Amino acid sequence: MLGLTGMRASVVWWDLTGSDQTIETLRAYVHDESVAAFSQVPGLAFKMWISDPESNRWGAVLLWESAEAARQPLPSRALELIGHPPMLAEGFDVDATFFGGARGTAA
Repeated sequence: MLGLTGMRASVVWWDLTGSDQTIETLRAYVHDESVAAFSQVPGLAFKMWISDPESNRWGAVLLWESAEAARQPLPSRALELIGHPPMLAEGFDVDATFFGGARGTAA
């Protein structure tokens, strides 16, 4: 059974050690290519790209409208660019969401 909202969250996290890519080169990839590609993915409600320079990690958090949407192939070249699989790639049920600070709404 899915969470109360029926939504899914995905977390993908890479350790960039040993990769030719850096957080800066991946930021350029996100701005030049990935944002536009992911804006066209059906059922994707939200995507946030994240990084941690201290640990040399980079990744993303995605919010999906359904488990079915979360299972579709994605327009990402991150695996190809980084050269190895993420150290974490997991999906979770979403029990509730909140957007927009004090003006936001729960879904």
